[in-house]
Amino acid sequence: MGHTNRRDLGLLVLRVGTGAVLAAHGTQKLFGWFGGGGVEGTTRAMEAMGFHPGRESAVAAGLGEAGGGALLALGLATPAAGAAAAGAMAGAVAVHAPAGFFAQGGGYEYPAFLGFVAAAIGVTGAGRLSLDHATGHVLDRPWVVAVAFVGSALAAAAVVGRRAGRSAEEDSGPEPAPEPV
Repeated sequence: MGHTNRRDLGLLVLRVGTGAVLAAHGTQKLFGWFGGGGVEGTTRAMEAMGFHPGRESAVAAGLGEAGGGALLALGLATPAAGAAAAGAMAGAVAVHAPAGFFAQGGGYEYPAFLGFVAAAIGVTGAGRLSLDHATGHVLDRPWVVAVAFVGSALAAAAVVGRRAGRSAEEDSGPEPAPEPV
């Protein structure tokens, strides 16, 4: 097998494995599969984690993971799929960051890894063993990579920033009433 074929086979294995993990996580959020909470349970969890509105946050996270993961596994619209999954993982990283890096302590190691792998696949492309290749890369153009990742980064920054702002407000509590003069 030549280097190009090994590279394409390696991308296929990486895409399918990463995409399947992301899709499974997303279907927990959207449908309650694999012991997940479904949209209602995920909505409550999102609100408890400081994401508002909770339902829209739950659906967006579920679609980013399930949709992005399924598209990565298929190698279809790979830049958009990688960007969507990476954006969803940015939110998860923000939630786990206070616990440090390592997953054993509740840290962000695992979602960061999934996000980096999804982003790398989105930037690299799906390879020849993909639906992108079979369709002549109509959804995998250089401009799509730029638009998808800039859009995902802006959306993730807005959502994570709004959550951080709300957390800061809640931590500081209400301002004390002025003392009478």
